[in-house]
Amino acid sequence: MAVTEMVQPPKFKYKPAWQFETPIDTSETEAMLAALAQLDLPSEDGEPMENARERVQINLTIELIDQCWHDRDDYFVGGNMFVYFSTDQARQVTAEINDPSLPKKTFRGPDVFVVQNVDGNRQRQKWVVWEEDGQYPGVIFEFLSPSTRGRDLTDKKTLYERTFQTREYFCYEYMDQVVVPRLYGWRLNAQGHYQPLTPNEQGWLWSEELQLWVGEWYGEMARETTLWMRFYTVDGELVPTQTEIAEQRAAQAEAEAAALRAELARLRKEN
Repeated sequence: MAVTEMVQPPKFKYKPAWQFETPIDTSETEAMLAALAQLDLPSEDGEPMENARERVQINLTIELIDQCWHDRDDYFVGGNMFVYFSTDQARQVTAEINDPSLPKKTFRGPDVFVVQNVDGNRQRQKWVVWEEDGQYPGVIFEFLSPSTRGRDLTDKKTLYERTFQTREYFCYEYMDQVVVPRLYGWRLNAQGHYQPLTPNEQGWLWSEELQLWVGEWYGEMARETTLWMRFYTVDGELVPTQTEIAEQRAAQAEAEAAALRAELARLRKEN
């Protein structure tokens, strides 16, 4: 049944995300899940990102996680992707996108999220919790801007802590280079509450879930030289991008070729 043939929900008064009904679990009735399937859940809202730098930071974060776990197929990393977790939220998002007159205030999804112990070969346009055996993101990254900072550090943090129970949550001030600190991180404790992560001497935060340090790096990405959030190995080595790996290999090949030319020149001189 098409969405337009269904009884439309009322125009919603916005409420903070953590006030949604109890999140869906996979034990709910087949009728409830069938009704949700009829919603034809959207995977995008047509809203552009605030700026190109946010897009680069999101893509960089995804690439680096994929680079670290290139030999694994049991994880999924999503960026700027819808995450559906309750009937109320799913209906509100669907209604807001189908009716341009409604303000788009309902939670859509994080900037970047990681889920482990899932089929990593499956293609997804959105993350639907009740279609993923109740799996929620285990790690979430939000990149703060003046327009999103307040909600990322309050409403969303509460949602990820209380409803998603996401084990680690990181926020990075990618726009404001004056703010100190620029990187924040929390991990769920045994009582299910977020506890701030303590930075090391470099200001990096350890991610138990990723087994990586989360820190900053100054350099050029997409023709913009500035500070970026990057990952470091347990030994403190910068996790390279594919471009950096290719450049390192090219430099090594050139060095080896130069050494070979020098050796040949030496042998010719001796003869």
